[in-house]
Amino acid sequence: MRFPLALCLGLVALASAGQSPLQRRVVRELLEYFHGRSNVHALFKEQAVEAAVEREDPSGTFVQLRVSLAQTACGKRAPRRQNCRVLENRRKPTCLACYKFDRGDVPKVLDKYHNCGSSHHLAVKEVRQRDEAECAAVEEAGRAADALYLPGMFAFSKGLPA
Repeated sequence: MRFPLALCLGLVALASAGQSPLQRRVVRELLEYFHGRSNVHALFKEQAVEAAVEREDPSGTFVQLRVSLAQTACGKRAPRRQNCRVLENRRKPTCLACYKFDRGDVPKVLDKYHNCGSSHHLAVKEVRQRDEAECAAVEEAGRAADALYLPGMFAFSKGLPA
């Protein structure tokens, strides 16, 4: 029984090692958001990143993650969060997180969207369509400003005659 658990924990560690710094940041912020909800009383841990998209454009970096979480035996205010064991056959919500970061040395969040629920809930067509639309809007954040204000755009313009 210990071998499958050790194998599962090893795979989670391996998966997180392959994540970019922005993806790890999104997972951290997603967990903070999830634990901040009033209906969540237990501590949840990242079980797996089921899907990851990271795209760069002139306005910044877009990150979209679908993360499955697992409930632990600890309360969400537990002082020692690293020693909490995952409970089998308990709640395993899936979260979708879409973030747009600027291109700074310490990337700032331009826009974000979260949706967490049971995997069945997130598979409902209407929810999936809303998630796609919200994530598309997040990805567009910052692009309008880039299109309107190009560096040096007004450097050589002349004023209109009076």
